[in-house]
Amino acid sequence: MSTVRRVAVVLVAVSALALTACGPSDDDAAGGADGPSASPTKAASPTKPATPSKPAKPVASPSKGSTGGGSSSDPDYDVFPCSTHDLKFTATLAEPTTSSYLLKITNKGTKACKALGHPSVTFGELDGQANQRGTAPAIEKAIRLEPGKSAYAGLMGGANDGKGKTVNSIAMTMDTESDVAQTPLKAATPKLYVSPKNSVTAWMDNAEDALSL
Repeated sequence: MSTVRRVAVVLVAVSALALTACGPSDDDAAGGADGPSASPTKAASPTKPATPSKPAKPVASPSKGSTGGGSSSDPDYDVFPCSTHDLKFTATLAEPTTSSYLLKITNKGTKACKALGHPSVTFGELDGQANQRGTAPAIEKAIRLEPGKSAYAGLMGGANDGKGKTVNSIAMTMDTESDVAQTPLKAATPKLYVSPKNSVTAWMDNAEDALSL
C-alpha cells in the first residue's frame, strides 16, 4: 500500500473516533437514570382566605316607654295608682241627718299617683263594706294627684230606721288594679249609722261633686 493511501485511512479512522466521542450517549438521549432529572414544578401559593366583612351595626333600641302600651309622649305612662302608702285620709261629717261624710285623700309622697275608681270603705268591726255609687271614670281619665293635691269621695248614709248599727270609725283602702298589700287608713266617724243604704262615690277632684252624686 502506498504511503498516500495509508495516510488517508488513518485520517478517516481518527475522524470517526472524534465523532463518536462528541455524540450523545444512548442513555443521554433517552433520559436515562444518569441523566439530569426534570426540575419539580413550583407549587402554587395557597389562596389567602377572604377577609370577613365588618359586623352590621346593632338596631337602635326602642325609645323609653315604647313597650307595654306606654309612650314617652304620654305624661301619665309611668304614673302608678295611689295606694294607702302614698296618702293621708280624713272623713268629715257633711250631713248629720243621713250620716253622710266627705272622704278626702291627699298625696303625701314626692311623686304623682292616680286615684282609681271607688274607695273600699269598711265600718269598724262590722262585716261588709259600702256599696259603690255611680260609675267611676276610665283608668286613663282617673284623677292624677300631684304631691300635696287631694281628691274626694262622698260616703252616703241613710236615716236611722232602727235596723242598722252605729260605729265610731271607718277604714279605707284604694283600688290599685293589683294585689299590692295595703294598710287600711282609718278615720273617726262618731256615731256613724250603718245600714244597707250606705254607699260611696268614685274619687272626684272637688268636694261639691263628691257629695251631690
